[in-house]
Amino acid sequence: MSCMNLAAHRSSLSGRQLDRVWLAHYPPGVPFTVDPSVYQSLVELIDEGLIKYADRTACDFLGKSWTYAQIDEASWAMGCYLQSLGLHPGDRVAVMMPNSPQYLVAVMAIIRAGFVLVNVNPLYTPRELEHQLQDSGSKAIVVFENFAHTLESIVHNTSVRHVVLTALGDMVGGLKGGLVNWVVRHVKKMVPAFHLPKAVPFNVAIEHGKHMTLLEANPGPEDIAVLQYTGGTTGVSKGAMLLHRNIIANLLQGEAWNSPLWKQIPEGEQPVMVCALPLYHIFGFTVNLMFGLHVGARNILIPNPRDIKATLKALKGKRFHSFPAVNTLFNAMAHHPDFDKVDWSGLRLSLGGGMAVQQATARLWKEKTGCAIAEGYGLSETSPSVTCNPVSGARFTGSIGLPLPSTDVMILDDEGHPLPFDVPGELAVRGPQVMAGYWHRPEETAKVMTADGFFRTGDVATMDEHGYIRIVDRKKDMILVSGFNVYPNEVEDVVAQCPGVFECAAVGVPDAHSGEAVKLVIVRSDPNLTEALVRAHCAQNLTGYKRPKVIVFAEALPKTAVGKILRRELREV
Repeated sequence: MSCMNLAAHRSSLSGRQLDRVWLAHYPPGVPFTVDPSVYQSLVELIDEGLIKYADRTACDFLGKSWTYAQIDEASWAMGCYLQSLGLHPGDRVAVMMPNSPQYLVAVMAIIRAGFVLVNVNPLYTPRELEHQLQDSGSKAIVVFENFAHTLESIVHNTSVRHVVLTALGDMVGGLKGGLVNWVVRHVKKMVPAFHLPKAVPFNVAIEHGKHMTLLEANPGPEDIAVLQYTGGTTGVSKGAMLLHRNIIANLLQGEAWNSPLWKQIPEGEQPVMVCALPLYHIFGFTVNLMFGLHVGARNILIPNPRDIKATLKALKGKRFHSFPAVNTLFNAMAHHPDFDKVDWSGLRLSLGGGMAVQQATARLWKEKTGCAIAEGYGLSETSPSVTCNPVSGARFTGSIGLPLPSTDVMILDDEGHPLPFDVPGELAVRGPQVMAGYWHRPEETAKVMTADGFFRTGDVATMDEHGYIRIVDRKKDMILVSGFNVYPNEVEDVVAQCPGVFECAAVGVPDAHSGEAVKLVIVRSDPNLTEALVRAHCAQNLTGYKRPKVIVFAEALPKTAVGKILRRELREV
């Protein structure tokens, strides 16, 4: 784009004036904008992908592969079955399962049938599950039998009237599928007893649906596609209303931004993505599932990424190009003794998100794979991606990169006024990927949306003169020590570079003298690491008020399913 066109693009703004300095630093070939209107809805996008890539492999799981044609047939039948239950367009249908082919089938069935998907964390407690099902008004749920006992305990308090039940080996089929289910139930004893007498088995539902006709669903771009619940670690979990155009826009933004990567894949070679992120989390849902479908990629499904040995075993002997993950997973894998048994030579994109990528992790990952981590940033409310570093970058920058195409970003003070470069303030985002609001919570929506359409993220950040953004910390995680702001990310990044530290987290705790003090929880990689060594390292790298007053060693850090550290629980350790 010429300088004249760039100036015109910058000036065509609604609301407050923006510079959009980042556009001048976009990688070659990356457009400034995307057009979500190329698809009317996700139904159109899904139908196109399933037909266009029918002969390609959609996913690998437990040593078996499924083509897009097979996912098409199964999701069509499941969609027919769900419609036969008397559900109406716009009704909410929940899905509660880990990464599996059944997840792909259920999600595509729900969307193709005209319903609203409600992604549910399968590790939820009965209280958390009851809240989400009640709040969303879900009328049906597709659930793994491993979590059926949780559902049984609260389903009578919800509007759920239809349950489809599946087991790990259901789509594997044959003797192997039966053996997988038998081992899960009777050897590993991973299925607690439950009683859901009206539940319909997953494969039975598909068989019924094969003899039915799918009524055409015609949702519009402004209709809700997904209720993605967020905020459960910090307060009442709220459903972000993600419209069809929100998710379409975000996967097109990702496609545009990642275009330099896809051009490196040899012609005729199918893109392959490692899917270790939970698909029920918005990061995995958009980046792996929806984007993967759009480009015809094959996803290697990892059902439990916390089992690092099993994850590396699943990757052994496979060639893959893209690996989106969080810092904790990158770190744990790079430290595992089986890491070098995997062929990393095809890896072109290591995408870090969900939490801050630490310098020590990025350095080790680059050394061992030759592929630098491109850190990005997003939230459930933004479908999720907002910014990313250039994917062709050869080094870790420590920033979350530049705003994606069609995305506006500002740094605001507490009164909502824009701040100068390099001054910390609240990161605010506007773009086609920003949610319509929180489900049935207009007051909560009003708190985070500005009059001119910016979403206030609650993250403290800075922007430099080139448009690169650095996250300083979450507002609520900031520690106030004697009037000085201490950001946990900074403390953690320093301590993570101390020899013998596997991972760590910093939180604020009450202190009689300074108001708050820094508490540090460390998981050791070297049992000889002592508190004295950690304090000496901090003394060399942190000013006095930033140094931890309390240091605790632990066997592990409490985390969410996607790998985010639960700071709230650390305060109680």
